[in-house]
Amino acid sequence: MTTDQFFDRLWLDYTSMTPQAQQIRNAFEQRGEKIVNDHVAFRTLALEPIGIGRLEPHLLNLGYKRFEPYRFEEKKLSAWGYLPPDPGLPRVFLSELLVDELSPAAAAILRRIASEVDAGRVESPEVFWAGRLWPAVSWEEYQTLAAESEYAAWFAAIGVRPNHFTISVNHLHGMDQVEQVLQVVEGLGLPVNTSGGRVKGSPQVLLEQASTLADEVELEFAGGVKRTVPSCYYEFAKRYPDPHGKLFQGFVAASADKIFESTDAKRG
Repeated sequence: MTTDQFFDRLWLDYTSMTPQAQQIRNAFEQRGEKIVNDHVAFRTLALEPIGIGRLEPHLLNLGYKRFEPYRFEEKKLSAWGYLPPDPGLPRVFLSELLVDELSPAAAAILRRIASEVDAGRVESPEVFWAGRLWPAVSWEEYQTLAAESEYAAWFAAIGVRPNHFTISVNHLHGMDQVEQVLQVVEGLGLPVNTSGGRVKGSPQVLLEQASTLADEVELEFAGGVKRTVPSCYYEFAKRYPDPHGKLFQGFVAASADKIFESTDAKRG
């Protein structure tokens, strides 16, 4: 599988869950912009057979290289950033929930769904758009997870697929500020994530980020119960040069921590 095929498949899956992303992309392309993807991010669990250690080889086979590790203490997450083999390709961000740090009740739900994964399906790069690899959890289980970790609830319901793509503001020609991008997005009637401010980060930390609030999708939970839950969102990032004149390549944990909240069920 080529990198172009990989990201084309990701985009198709992502927009099927996130119609706002295609709407936003169309709006910028109608302004004459060519959209460049800064990075794409995925969520998973620190459990066999779906932890980062199982997903990472597919990226390495595409020529990606590990760049930096990250830790999110409050949200009980660890993560890695990956750099592409070609500067024209997006970076990748893989995060995983540290299930052992959750309550016994929440951890038991997550360990069960991990045990229901067919390990053979994780051996193909198609796992990155496979979605839910286990039988549907109950609505009560979803609520149990959400009360403790919105990330856990999202993953249990949505599965392995792109959590977000990211427009590179550096590559836009008609505007060069993240806030300008947000104004276009809001002009489409789409809400933005204001947790930690409309724009997270600053030129001083070499990265500014912002995002929409996640789209919503109706899913069927165990027993045929249907509920509408957050799906995925679109992010916007502007990178700044470091003291050596090289564009910052990593991520800022404090900003990413607030970006994670784009999928929170509490839509404030």
